[in-house]
Amino acid sequence: MKKIIGTAFALVVSALAFAQTENAKYSYEDLMPLEDQTRVEQFATQFLSNYHYKKFEIDDSLSSHIFDNYLDEIDGSRSFFTKKDIAEFEEYRFLIDEAILGGDLEIPFKIFNRYRKLYKERYDYILTYLGKPIDYHSNLKYEVKDEDDRQWADSQKQLDGDWDKILLNQALNLKLTGKADSSVAETLLKRYERYENRVSKWRSEDVFQGFMDAVTEAIDPHTAYMIPSNAAQFNIDMSQSLEGIGAQLRNDNDYVMIVDVIPGGPLFKTQQASKDDYILGVAQGDDGDFQDIVGWLTDDAVNLIRGKKGTVVRLLLKAKDAPIDAAPREVRIVREKIKLEEAVAASEIIPVKARGKEYKVGYIDLPMFYRDFNGARMGGDFQSTTKDVRRFLEEFVKEGVDGVMIDLRNNGGGSLTEAIDLTGLFIPKGPVVQRRSSRGRVEVEDDNDPSVVYDGPLLILQNRYSASASEIFAGAIQDYNRGLIVGEQSFGKGTVQQLVDLDRFLLSPKVVSSQRAGTDGIEQNERYGQLKLTTEKFYRITGQSTQRRGVIPDIELPSPWDSSETGESSRPTALPYDEIKSSSFHETNEITPSLKKKVVGQFQERLSTNEELRELIREIKVFNQEMEQKEFSLNYDDRLEEKEKNEKSRTEIKKLAKTKAGDDHKDDLYLNEAQQIMANLIRYK
Repeated sequence: MKKIIGTAFALVVSALAFAQTENAKYSYEDLMPLEDQTRVEQFATQFLSNYHYKKFEIDDSLSSHIFDNYLDEIDGSRSFFTKKDIAEFEEYRFLIDEAILGGDLEIPFKIFNRYRKLYKERYDYILTYLGKPIDYHSNLKYEVKDEDDRQWADSQKQLDGDWDKILLNQALNLKLTGKADSSVAETLLKRYERYENRVSKWRSEDVFQGFMDAVTEAIDPHTAYMIPSNAAQFNIDMSQSLEGIGAQLRNDNDYVMIVDVIPGGPLFKTQQASKDDYILGVAQGDDGDFQDIVGWLTDDAVNLIRGKKGTVVRLLLKAKDAPIDAAPREVRIVREKIKLEEAVAASEIIPVKARGKEYKVGYIDLPMFYRDFNGARMGGDFQSTTKDVRRFLEEFVKEGVDGVMIDLRNNGGGSLTEAIDLTGLFIPKGPVVQRRSSRGRVEVEDDNDPSVVYDGPLLILQNRYSASASEIFAGAIQDYNRGLIVGEQSFGKGTVQQLVDLDRFLLSPKVVSSQRAGTDGIEQNERYGQLKLTTEKFYRITGQSTQRRGVIPDIELPSPWDSSETGESSRPTALPYDEIKSSSFHETNEITPSLKKKVVGQFQERLSTNEELRELIREIKVFNQEMEQKEFSLNYDDRLEEKEKNEKSRTEIKKLAKTKAGDDHKDDLYLNEAQQIMANLIRYK
């Protein structure tokens, strides 16, 4: 629940209360900062300035950035404030740097409390609007604006017109799912009633969390402060101790979004969800009705999604980057505890036919880089990625496979040690990755084992969600010219974060000890929360950073997604790409320039002759045209026609979802194409 305030503020299409006036729970009382919050603000700012990887000054430039971030946190859609409000706030633009150093929270609370008053006024307007019949045959147009194009309204009258279109568009989206008019009205009513109830419960902690989000986002997107309740939830997610679907969620404007699908979890097993999917609805059991959760905050959504082990929950999902009229998809999930043992590598031998010949390809699905650190410290046998893959490779060699393919799609990383050791299974000893600290010290991490477990043709399959340790492994394989990298450009996360418990700095050791475990031995609540900050940066052995750039594949498969819009480079404050001195290493030259040229040439030929790839390219072109569309009709008949047309044009794009080892791979287009590339790699070796 990182952006608890962000959802409450940005484009609150579903975030205005619709309830009977006599039952409204809205409070007019201004919220005020607490003493503990002023201490945290002051300490966290100094701590980040001293220990964050990025060297930054707490000056007017940072103040201006925080100011803009905070307005985006509150009203990113430009739906409440007008130019007049912003003109009044401008006096604060260059005062925030002094305020955060002094522990002064007056500015963010003043801005927030103004928002609360505007919220009440907008609520009254929406109440009136929804009291009238909805005209589904309007000639109005709804315009979707990019963040950079959004402007503050000149007046409340202009905002009234904007809200008319926002609400009509929401009603149309519900009606296009097949809901009856009465059901649409009921859904909107419940949506607004629930949010009104939530508004009445806003606390100073929520305001403080939103402001600190604005502060840390100005430094880098992976740095964050978590109030105690959010820190506790984060630790629960990390320990994976609760029964649920196995996903990390956060708010993104008025939606609950899947930030990560946890390997080994129930949602992971379905292979039907991805990072950045929006959850539009939740239903209990196989026949329960869907509860609309647009406008919900993450903690409320989590409470609805979690449940007893063995029970069924169904989700309505829609990709964040899907066109406005794209239909949501339904996913059925059986709740259970996350089983890390089911997130381990899996293998199979796939027969691949190409040019009248059949090849045996060893396929390894690697969902994460796992390592039992406690077991490793104790010695003896313990679970690790490298041990499992070594066993698979030895079995492949016995079976006489012609080549090996490792699937890193959706692998968000994990243990750095395992990424290094896994690389060592394919190369003689040598450097694998470089690390640079905030003080500029560079350390080279080496594979010191001269043995090579597998020396045959190797292909690595990755996508835009392959990140961190995945990029270290794939980058090293590419730098040594050991294997061919195929797929999409990877995510581009080349930084390392650490968690800091602020109680250990702001409380005396005696208080910390008693707080951590009372006389009953039960861990008590934190008081000051946690800080997550970036402390290191990764570099490939060539000296190139994986930050922002990721690993660029040797053969890039057709994709409807642009890395500049989905990866690390899409985040404005992400640390920059840079380079350091190359390590000393010897290439294996398994992938020579002439070999790569031949394989790439064969792929280019398939792009022009293979019907499935040609259809995918055509669909991508149509998809991109749809994504560029910024204006939509608010007429039901027009929208229905457009929706039906768009849904028919995505048969091949739907095949870009990953399948697991042992599954039927016929609809996994990327894997099937990688198999053909693998066959050509074997053929020309």
